Amino acid sequence: MRNFKNFLLGLAGTILLLSCQSQESNEQSTQQAKPKSKPNVLVILTDDQGTFDINAFGSEDLETPNLDRIAHEGTRFTQFYAAAPVCSPSRASLLTGKFNFHARLFGNVAPPHADPEFKSGLPTDEITMAEVFKKGGYNTALIGKWHLGHSPEKLPNGQGFDYFFGHQRGCIDNFSHFFFWHGPNMHDLYRNEEEVYYQGEFFGDLMVDEVKKFTAPEKEDPFFIYWAINMPHYPYQGRKKWLDHYKDTPSPRKEYAAFISTFDEMIGEVLNHLEATGQLDNTIIVYQSDHGHSTEERAFYGGGDNGPFHGAKFCMLEGGIRVPAMIRYPKAIPANELRNQMANSIDWLPTLAELTNTEIPNKDDIDGKSLMPIIKDKNTPSQHDVLHWATGDPEITTNSWAVRKGDWKLHGNPWDSEKELEFGEDDKLYLVNMATDSTETTNLAKQRPDKVKELLKIHNDWNQEMINLKNK
Repeated sequence: MRNFKNFLLGLAGTILLLSCQSQESNEQSTQQAKPKSKPNVLVILTDDQGTFDINAFGSEDLETPNLDRIAHEGTRFTQFYAAAPVCSPSRASLLTGKFNFHARLFGNVAPPHADPEFKSGLPTDEITMAEVFKKGGYNTALIGKWHLGHSPEKLPNGQGFDYFFGHQRGCIDNFSHFFFWHGPNMHDLYRNEEEVYYQGEFFGDLMVDEVKKFTAPEKEDPFFIYWAINMPHYPYQGRKKWLDHYKDTPSPRKEYAAFISTFDEMIGEVLNHLEATGQLDNTIIVYQSDHGHSTEERAFYGGGDNGPFHGAKFCMLEGGIRVPAMIRYPKAIPANELRNQMANSIDWLPTLAELTNTEIPNKDDIDGKSLMPIIKDKNTPSQHDVLHWATGDPEITTNSWAVRKGDWKLHGNPWDSEKELEFGEDDKLYLVNMATDSTETTNLAKQRPDKVKELLKIHNDWNQEMINLKNK
């Protein structure tokens, strides 16, 4: 009898011990974040994503439940523009709140082997979003793609980021992590300024792990993360499950769609992590693409969806610069709302600064405007009277550019990277009314010479300012 009682006591003790261990394990797995003085900030920038390539923005053939969640739990914009139709200038504008010419970033940054003196890149005296939030008490990180310079002072750690994990150049193979371009073949994966090797591991999974680590709930200071996802930029390397899912979709949409759903799944993993650790609703999430989809050979000549619009990456037609964009933050942003006002990626910096009560030291020098007035009231007009787009040397008169004022948009030297619209000698100045012709198929320059004159002067005056700034 005594042995039986001892057995029962031992069994009870074992059960109690296992119960405590299980409870401790559950507490660790669902550890909640400590209260923070300011909300966290997560800025997600995708790469070469088409205007309509999210279900919530009109796609009918994609699986994007996590992006749809952000859209439905936040506010999305239907007339939102990237500041430039190509990678480096667009990123410079996002991070500085300035038009790329104003930030003195005129085109894609050259890789180190083509720029041994490191002349290319975002000037170091420009104040980045990371520098603004770092000064405001945030832990700052860049996870993903940089493409804004290669000398130490122009790399992420020199531009305000406490932590960097990703690739410095414009594109990589997602498994070997080698620069995906013409030679020389070079490995391009770094943690801060140290080269690191994860041969054969999917870069998307590595990014998700890094975001989770940086957002560990035990950290006391708020985080600012610029998650520059290098997708769906070529090479198209979606997960097999998604390639199988889209197996009946014609190429190149199949390969492109699989990559979209792959990074949607990655974003879902991060959303779930933030929710499990009690941080999701205290994190401002911004999402947009850096410009339109690619029609380059390496991208199978397409795959993205610009809906009724013409143009794609590299050109200033709507398909090149109008992008999906949205913001989620339940404490200040209404859910499942649409905003149709004209807005731009330069607007995120002042918007986030307002939401977090963070000071922008050069506020009077930036071009962006806070989006909060139009987010709060859908009837408030756009915060911009005029928007500018330009790439290339501002002193070269044959480069493409565009300017928009209200419903009127004037193109200079237009071209269509999607090769659907053709432009002749009479189209060097190409005027469209976006209210009646958002597809930009009809040149109204001869019918409205007054508008051409007005918008041309606006562009020329601005461009001369940029030339003066460049030559200082």
